[in-house]
Amino acid sequence: MTQTPFHPSHLAHAGVRATQVLVACRDLTPTLHFFQEQLGFALDAIFPADSPTTAMLSAHGQSLRLVQGATGGATDIYLLCETPAATGVALLTSPDGLRVHFVAADPPMRVPPTAQRLVVNHGAGDDAWGVGRAGMRYRDLVPDRLDGAFIASHIRILEGGPVADYVHYHKIRFQAIFCRKGWVRVAYEGQGEPLLMQAGDCVLQPPMIRHKVMESSAGAEVVEICAPAQHITIADRGMPLPNNDLQPGRDFDGQQFVFHVAANGAWTPWRVPGYEVQDTGIGMATAGLAGVRVVRPLAAGTIARQSHASEFCFYFVLSGTVSLSAQGQTYRLASDDSITLPDGVPYALTEASHDLTLLEVTLPAELHLSADGKA
Repeated sequence: MTQTPFHPSHLAHAGVRATQVLVACRDLTPTLHFFQEQLGFALDAIFPADSPTTAMLSAHGQSLRLVQGATGGATDIYLLCETPAATGVALLTSPDGLRVHFVAADPPMRVPPTAQRLVVNHGAGDDAWGVGRAGMRYRDLVPDRLDGAFIASHIRILEGGPVADYVHYHKIRFQAIFCRKGWVRVAYEGQGEPLLMQAGDCVLQPPMIRHKVMESSAGAEVVEICAPAQHITIADRGMPLPNNDLQPGRDFDGQQFVFHVAANGAWTPWRVPGYEVQDTGIGMATAGLAGVRVVRPLAAGTIARQSHASEFCFYFVLSGTVSLSAQGQTYRLASDDSITLPDGVPYALTEASHDLTLLEVTLPAELHLSADGKA
């Protein structure tokens, strides 16, 4: 017999009113009392009357179905609290071992200390790509994520057209998106109509800004850098995007939204001779927290020697080739390769091809060469 495909519209026709979670118990009475007396659940129904084995309870937006003698069922329940510490405990256990956790309804951002290492990542085959949010393909550029302090991802959208995204925001310290190939249309809170990001363009997504990827070209790619690595993505079902709200210069947790259009950007001398740079303006928008730039040589074979204090220093090769020497090793880098450099390590960029372009991301925004500037 062929089963009729199920669709969410069937739930509306059925008049579904609530969801219940099964809680199995050996003896109904003590478990019922646990939920009523310690957790404030109200009894909605109990049966059979002469020898109850099932009770239906509700509280805190949750409905439970306690069934004596059942197998399986929930082993953990989380109560989302504004101030979990006010309960005085982090965990309660029912008579039958169900664990009740008291956790933050709005979890705070956790910023781990940076464990700096030299990380080289070469462009790889299809097996290096995993499926991430909204069906997009992700390649991890800093696999150990510096112990959770940073994440850098090379992201692909394989098929063109509308993207199955939703309005959401992130609890983050820093997040920048650089359009690597093709184009992506994104709607942002307070920015009016969706923005069209094309190859070379870059945005700063400040903390908590609502946004939604609308559509893209087939094979579009972006490079995303974010801190910390593990951060929360929260859906916002109450804000439609795009909308008519336009608030240029709005403050988002101490940062301002940036949309850098590469075609309009100026090139100026880089911090070391022989190179020039196009700055995205992210340093100013983050009050010096982070800087994002595109760097290129003024002449093939130019040598750039430097050493500087930094929490994070990351290069992604957008085009061309270059050699980077550091810690007694020389790494030949080509398009789609990247390297992350630790604080204070002298390094040199040598043998740069005439078509070299590098994406540079640093924390803080402004780096200062050491006294001799030698690698």
